[in-house]
Amino acid sequence: MLKKILVALDRSEMGQQVFEQALALAKLTQADLLLLHVLSPEEEGSPYLPMLSNVDYYPGFSGRSFELYQKQWDSFKDEGVKMLQSLSAQANTAGISTEFTQMLGNPGRTICKLAANWDADLVVIGRRGRSGLAELFLGSVSNYVMHHVSCSVYIVHYPMSLQNPEKVVETTSLAK
Repeated sequence: MLKKILVALDRSEMGQQVFEQALALAKLTQADLLLLHVLSPEEEGSPYLPMLSNVDYYPGFSGRSFELYQKQWDSFKDEGVKMLQSLSAQANTAGISTEFTQMLGNPGRTICKLAANWDADLVVIGRRGRSGLAELFLGSVSNYVMHHVSCSVYIVHYPMSLQNPEKVVETTSLAK
């Protein structure tokens, strides 16, 4: 029986789908939800760390670059909290006890550690469908979680129609 569901979210369309699936499961089982957003430089939309290699050539440039980066990072963090607050309010309105947290770190390790500490029965996570070299170099958070977490994992797959929109357009244009 599910009592605690940890929901790993990002700010993509996939994150919304993950939330909707987790909310549906929580409604069926009356489980509590813990919404998690992991702040990570690898997340899409995350600010880029400025290169500091030209510090000697352009004094003061690195300071301004870092200030800009800090503002972008603060904005990125704030947007994550706003997303979590909004989704938490939706779940609470639906009658599901929900809390949220945003943490900095490696997404896979952070999800597994929180799942263990919170004693989750289930982790709900999205999978974008990377394979081959993309998965080798960029990694797969869902694959890591599936092999390292001590509870069950529910993986929401990214819809094929959204994975490669160019291919859909090519196929459609060839059919005309």
